[in-house]
Amino acid sequence: METASSTTTTTTTATASSSSMESSMKRPTTTIVQQSGQAASDMTRRMVCGGLAGCIAKTATNPLERIKMLSQTGEHTSKSGSVVSLYRAILRNEGVVGLWAGNGANLLRIFPAKAVVFSSNDAFQGMFRRITHTPDHQKLHHTYAFLSGGMAGVCATVVTYPLDFARGRISGKLANTATSKKEYRGILHTVVLTVRDEGFLALYKGVTPTLLGALPYEGIKFGTVGLMEKLFPLSSSSQQDENESSSSSSSNKSTPLRKMVFGGMGGVMAGLLTYPNDTVRRLLQLQGSRGTTTNYNGYIDCVVQTYRKEGIPRFYRGVTINIVRMAPNAAVQFGSYEFLKQLSETYL
Repeated sequence: METASSTTTTTTTATASSSSMESSMKRPTTTIVQQSGQAASDMTRRMVCGGLAGCIAKTATNPLERIKMLSQTGEHTSKSGSVVSLYRAILRNEGVVGLWAGNGANLLRIFPAKAVVFSSNDAFQGMFRRITHTPDHQKLHHTYAFLSGGMAGVCATVVTYPLDFARGRISGKLANTATSKKEYRGILHTVVLTVRDEGFLALYKGVTPTLLGALPYEGIKFGTVGLMEKLFPLSSSSQQDENESSSSSSSNKSTPLRKMVFGGMGGVMAGLLTYPNDTVRRLLQLQGSRGTTTNYNGYIDCVVQTYRKEGIPRFYRGVTINIVRMAPNAAVQFGSYEFLKQLSETYL
């Protein structure tokens, strides 16, 4: 009897021990799966918020974008090329709808581009936080904000460049004055004509300056925002309340208004410092299109030819309207993203 009892006790103990071991083995696996699922959910939410914020900002400022691009490429009938004269030329040749020419291609490009930019930027900042052991409640150093933004810009460029190329072709040409018809009628038509007339690789014309410009452009934008948030932090009481009411992963969030103001400043700085590169990019995109005769043998040749013909001022043609456009564009973009992100974190 004692032997049977001892055997039963031993079996029960072994079973309990086995169950405990299985439970302890399952627990970490379950935790990892839950964390992975939460990370994927956060990334998806941020991608959607970034894409929507980009679309809102681009649609609101597309008329200024159109005028800027016509001024850059020289595809206009006005000798002065002033904002007012270009505005009148668009209305005369294409009507009010012409102010939003290329916006469809713009949105197709901007949604994935900004989805990648904002979500990648958050991911890279998280990576730098872990590397530098920066707590969530502290602002990341603006150097890492610059690097995160620049790396995110490169990622977005690789994914969306063909759409940006099509937008450049559509927006950079005025309609024929005699027929009131545009050469390119939408993104698909532009892609088909380009591939048919110039080959598939033509869709990547201007990709070199785009990649060269993406890192400093997005880097300066996000770096400026990071620097401004460092120089003008939230009041200690506001920061304490914010930290107490937020989880550890979101305790560092700013306010939409602050993001809007600092984002506008970052957009102006980035647009001003990288504008010459953007002009070269647009000229390379337009070469080979119908009605253009200038050919460039790559990035450096485009810079040399443009400088010899018209000097340094040519690289800054349209810079005024670009600055006027970039301030509200970046402001709405950053403010909308922060608002949508906080809204999604609260209700989703």
